[in-house]
Amino acid sequence: MQNKYTESSSSEPAYKPITKKTAPPPKRKRLLKTNAFREAVTGYLFLLPALILLGVFLLYPMASAFYYSFTDFYILTPNEKSFIGFENFQFIFQDAQFKQALWNTVYFAILVVPIQLAVALGLALLINQKMKFRVFFKTAFFSPVVMSLVVVSILWTFLYNPNEGLINELLGIVGIPAQPFLTSSDQAMNSIIVMSVWQGAGFQMMIFLAGLQNIPSHLYEAAEIDGANRLHKFFHVTLPGLRNIALFIFITITIAAFKLLVQPMIMTQGGPLGSTKSLVYHIYETGFNYRDVGYASAMAVIFTIIVLIITIVQRILIREERG
Repeated sequence: MQNKYTESSSSEPAYKPITKKTAPPPKRKRLLKTNAFREAVTGYLFLLPALILLGVFLLYPMASAFYYSFTDFYILTPNEKSFIGFENFQFIFQDAQFKQALWNTVYFAILVVPIQLAVALGLALLINQKMKFRVFFKTAFFSPVVMSLVVVSILWTFLYNPNEGLINELLGIVGIPAQPFLTSSDQAMNSIIVMSVWQGAGFQMMIFLAGLQNIPSHLYEAAEIDGANRLHKFFHVTLPGLRNIALFIFITITIAAFKLLVQPMIMTQGGPLGSTKSLVYHIYETGFNYRDVGYASAMAVIFTIIVLIITIVQRILIREERG
C-alpha cells in the first residue's frame, strides 16, 4: 500500500516543463498591422507639406527646364513653341558669351574657394585663443553672414567707388593712387572675390571653431612632451583633426561659388565688357531679359551637368583620401 507521499510524487511532475511562446492570435496580428499602418500614414502626412513644396519648387521646375531645353520657347509667345531637338545645345558650344560666363565662374571658384577656406581657418584659430573681447570678435566676424547679400553688395559698391569710396580714401592716405575696382575689366572680378570672401568666411569660421574645440587636448600635451612647437602641432595635430570638416567646407564653398549671381547682378550688371558675368547670371539674363526660355533652359541643363560632375569628382577624391 502506497502512502500519501508516494501518491503525491507520482501524480504531480517534479518540475514544470518549459513551454514555448506561442504566436499571437490572429486578432492581435491584425491589431499590430493596423497600428503600424496608422503610424506610417501619420508620418507621411507630416512629410506631405515638405514633399509638396519640394515638388512644386524643385522637381517641377527641373522637369520643365529639361523639356523647354528642346524647344524654341519664347516667353512672350508661349503658345507658339515647337520642338527643335538639340539645336539649343548645339548653339551653346558656339556662343562666345556662354564660354566667357563659364570661364568667369570657374575663375571665381578657383580663387574664392582656397582663399575663403584659409581666411575662415585663420579666423577660427584666432578666436579659439584665450583673448580679451573674444565674444565681440566672434560676433563681428560672423555678422556679415546674417546680412542680406544684396545689402552687402550695395555697401561694397559704395566702398569701391573710384571717386568717393572709402577704400580709395584709405589708399590715398598711404600714397597709393585711386583704383578703378568695379569699373575695370581687370579688377572687377577680383573685387567681387574679396567682397565674397569677407561676406562668407564667418560661417565657415564657426564650423572650424567647433572642430577645433572637439580636438582632444591630450594630443597637444603629447606633442609638447615630444618637443613639438606651434608649427608642428598645427600640421600634425590641428590639420588632421580638421580634415573631415575642411573637406565638407571645401565642397559647400565650391557649390556656392558656381551659383554666383547676386554680386555681379548688383555691383556690375555683368560688366565691364562681360568680365563679371557668371554662368547663372547669363542664364537669368537670357531667360528673363531676352525672354528666350528655351535657350536659357538648355544652358541650365548644361550647368547642372557641370556641377554634378564636379560634385561626383570631389566625392571620389574624398573617398580615396579617407581610404
